[in-house]
Amino acid sequence: MSAPRTNGRTSPTPREKFIIALEGRQPPGRVPHFELVFFLTMEAFGRVHPSQRRYDQWDQMTETERALHRADIADIYTLTARTYEHSAILFHGLPMDWQRAQSHIGENMRILDEIKRLSGDQYFLMMHGDSTYGLPSGEKMMEFVNELADDPQGMKDRAKRGVDETLARAAEYRKHGALDGFALCSDYCFNTGPFLSPAMFDEFVTPFLCDLVAGYRAMGFYVIKHTDGNIMPILDSLMAAKPHALHSLDPQGGVDMAVMKQRVGTQVCLIGNVNCALMDTGTDEEVAESARYALTHGMPGGGYIFSTSNCIYTGMDLRRYDLILDVWRKEGCY
Repeated sequence: MSAPRTNGRTSPTPREKFIIALEGRQPPGRVPHFELVFFLTMEAFGRVHPSQRRYDQWDQMTETERALHRADIADIYTLTARTYEHSAILFHGLPMDWQRAQSHIGENMRILDEIKRLSGDQYFLMMHGDSTYGLPSGEKMMEFVNELADDPQGMKDRAKRGVDETLARAAEYRKHGALDGFALCSDYCFNTGPFLSPAMFDEFVTPFLCDLVAGYRAMGFYVIKHTDGNIMPILDSLMAAKPHALHSLDPQGGVDMAVMKQRVGTQVCLIGNVNCALMDTGTDEEVAESARYALTHGMPGGGYIFSTSNCIYTGMDLRRYDLILDVWRKEGCY
C-alpha cells in the first residue's frame, strides 16, 4: 500500500491518518479514533440507528422514498463521525436476504455514494466482510459441533465457498470504488479463550481467514480483524492471516494493550482495549484510567487507533463515552 497523499495540504485528513495508523506508522497530531458501531444515535441526535430499522418493505417503496432513506442513512453515519471525531465509518449495509444479494449490493453502493457526497474523502469507509466460522449461538452450538465431528471435510468445503462468495462480492465493491476496506467481525472467543481449541481453529478457521485476508489485500482493501474475548491462545494464527489491524483487544478476556504492543505492535495496527464493562459498572476514575492505559501503551511508535473494546452499544451511558473522549483529546496527541 502506498502512503496517502495530502495533495499539498499541511495536515492529513482523518481518513489519511487512519490509513497511516493501519500501515503501522505514526500520524501527526491526535491519535485516530473510531468505533465499530455507535448505536446511541437516538440519545445523541434523536434518530434511530440505521441498523435498527426495518427494511422489509424496501422493494415496495417508490424511488423517491428510497432516495430519502438513503440520504437519511448517510446523514446519520456522517453526523456521527463529525460529532465524535471518528476517522472511519463502518457502514452496515441494508439487511436484505441472500436471494436479493445483487439488489443488496446496488443499494449499498448508492448509500456509500451518498456518504461520499456528504463527507467527501474525510473518512475511511468500510463494511462488514467476514465469512469465517464464528462463535455459534447457543441454540446452534451442538449442531455446529456435531457437524465439525461428523463431516469435517464438508465444513471445510462450506468455509471455502463462503470465502469465494465473499470475495466475489468484494470485487463488485472494488469496481465501484467507494470502499477503503472491510471489518471482519466473526467472534472466535469467550472471555476464557477461543471456542475452538487452537488445533481445531487452525484446521477450520485459520486457512480460510488467511485466504480471505489475502484476497482482500490483492484487491487493494485494508482489513481489520475483530474478535472479542481472550484471543491470546490463537494470536499467532490471527497474525498468520496478516490483517492490517486487530480490533477489540478485550480486557475482559485478559488482553492487555502493553503485552500486545510488545508482542505484535510492530507487525499489526492495534485498535481498542478501553474497557466497555467499566463504562457500564466502573467509576468515572476507572473509566478514565482504562482510556489512559490504552493510550499510554498503544501510542508509542504509531500503529494504534483509539477505541473501546467493543462498540458504543445500546444502553451505554453516553456521558461515559464523552468521558473517554475527553481523555483522548487531552492525552492522545503525539
